[in-house]
Amino acid sequence: MYYVYVLQSRKDKGLYTGYTDDLEKRLKKHKQGLVISTRSRKPLNIIYYEACLNKRDALHREKYLKTAWGKKFIKNRLRNYLRGPS
Repeated sequence: MYYVYVLQSRKDKGLYTGYTDDLEKRLKKHKQGLVISTRSRKPLNIIYYEACLNKRDALHREKYLKTAWGKKFIKNRLRNYLRGPS
């Protein structure tokens, strides 16, 4: 199983999208500051993930979620969460 995930920085509210075959292990690496692209944006929360049956599908989905259309999808999908408490 492969996972595509979106993290949100509590520091700057920015989003980070990635993929992995071991979600728990990858999240630990992010939290420990072992991922260069998110090291300075800690702390991070996982706000979305999807499971894919093969690596090619996961990579394709990750690439899509990094496009303008994909970012729009995430923002619409998580509209209430990103808006904050009512």
